[in-house]
Amino acid sequence: MITKEAIALAYKEIQDEICQALEKLDGSARFEEELWEREGGGGGRTRIIQNGQIFEKGGVNFSSVYGKLPEAIKKSFAVEEDDFFATGVSIVIHPNNPFVPIIHMNIRYFELNDQIRWFGGGIDLTPHYIDEEDARYFHQQLKDVCDRHDSTYYEKFKNWADDYFYIRHRQETRGIGGVFYDKLNTEKTGVSMEDIFAFSCDLGRTFAPTYTALVEKNRHKTFTDQQKNWQLIRRGRYVEFNLVWDSGTKFGLETNGRIESILMSLPAQANWVYDYRPEEGSEEAKTLSLLRKGINWI
Repeated sequence: MITKEAIALAYKEIQDEICQALEKLDGSARFEEELWEREGGGGGRTRIIQNGQIFEKGGVNFSSVYGKLPEAIKKSFAVEEDDFFATGVSIVIHPNNPFVPIIHMNIRYFELNDQIRWFGGGIDLTPHYIDEEDARYFHQQLKDVCDRHDSTYYEKFKNWADDYFYIRHRQETRGIGGVFYDKLNTEKTGVSMEDIFAFSCDLGRTFAPTYTALVEKNRHKTFTDQQKNWQLIRRGRYVEFNLVWDSGTKFGLETNGRIESILMSLPAQANWVYDYRPEEGSEEAKTLSLLRKGINWI
């Protein structure tokens, strides 16, 4: 049986690999690391990259925490057990260039006891300007990694992502989606926890090559002040989702997590413009028209 210690160690290695790849990609910025401890048990490594050639702000966080589960979480999980363990890697990258997309990834493991334990995670892409070729490429990479493990994963997890990364009060998706899954275990899937863990790691290792290809394609595109302003408006939508709807943010806040690590997903700058409506027929209007569930990109 795979142990929680082995899972945490593998996730730390994935954090290292992704940080090295992102530093190489940016070419100038380096991650700053802060080691932290959680009151109540465990801790983590927060790594932040800022003011780079490509990355305005990004974080690649690892945590491994344990302790007593708060009553609100026990109620939402419908469990009676008190002692929990959780580990994972969480990533959000906000680029400088409006034509380079925001990306998010999370892989995580949660355990109450030998019977109640599961994996969750996902990757999703939030372009400020949706390029349909890039969307097809991104989804194909995710389908490839899903298919290596189970031919049913991609469709299920893609639909799950469409539903999860949805800004209900705006009636639009956060971006072009990706894959999302939660509470996967042997009981739900019929496969071993070792196999689900292997999928989790495989998905984590898909992040760097997939994002590198998208960055390299778009990093040298020139942009106007108007396009930069659109980027800041779209970042505002990203902030709204993370603070209002994101379950990971809520879990971190309700389990007395480290606030700087929880909120590292927020951009350095975002704008809110009252009742902003893009010009009809513009690239901005096209992007808005594609922020909806159920698009089959591949």
